[in-house]
Amino acid sequence: MTVTLALGFGAVIGVLLGLLGGGGSILAVPALVFGLDLSMEQAIPISLIVVGAASAVGAVPKIRAGRIQWRLAGIFAATGIPATFAGSAVGRLLPERALLIGFAAVMILAGARMLTDHGDTGTACAVRGTGINWRRCAPRSISAGLAVGFLTGLFGVGGGFLIIPALVLMLGVEMPVAVGTSLVIIVANSASGLVSHLSGTTVNWALTAAFAGTAILGSLIAGHFGNWLHTDRLQSWFAYLVFAVAAYVLVDALFLR
Repeated sequence: MTVTLALGFGAVIGVLLGLLGGGGSILAVPALVFGLDLSMEQAIPISLIVVGAASAVGAVPKIRAGRIQWRLAGIFAATGIPATFAGSAVGRLLPERALLIGFAAVMILAGARMLTDHGDTGTACAVRGTGINWRRCAPRSISAGLAVGFLTGLFGVGGGFLIIPALVLMLGVEMPVAVGTSLVIIVANSASGLVSHLSGTTVNWALTAAFAGTAILGSLIAGHFGNWLHTDRLQSWFAYLVFAVAAYVLVDALFLR
């Protein structure tokens, strides 16, 4: 029964990833904790596997199309990877209730970002042509990479809801390139976060395979439809769903545990 539920939850999250191009993975940990009755310690490594695998699959066509800003991805990864270890170390010191409250706050931040996404592009780091002003952008990239990596290690989230605004609004990267670059960064951070969480944690690999497999399949199938659908309204509805789940997580953490 548990594997069946994992298949269903994975498919739903994969469809959301495919339709919206990101954000669906923010529901992976709540699905594992409340839907499959896992602890946060058990759920985070599985979430990282799902997020990393789905992002790797999504990154392949972006790499083929040349829509990756590799130097920015390298800066984010170089700062984010050690930060994931710091995040996982802090997570081991916190009680599960505190982790759930913090995760609910991250969900609210993600939902708010979805509602305020108007497709604007910043120009602070851009120079003439397609270049980047590295003297101005490197410090911004380093600080953003540290924040995303820490959250990945602490909560098992991909962080795309933070990476894409940082790339687009802070660094002036065009959206198609920002999406591809974000996926590469998420793969690197998820892999390092997984390594930091595997010590002392037993992973249910059958459950993980079911969850990740249907998530990847769902994202691939839904991705074809996402190219034809007008997803602005869908993204707004999804943001409200994220708020509702965050409220449930808060109620459970504050009053039921």
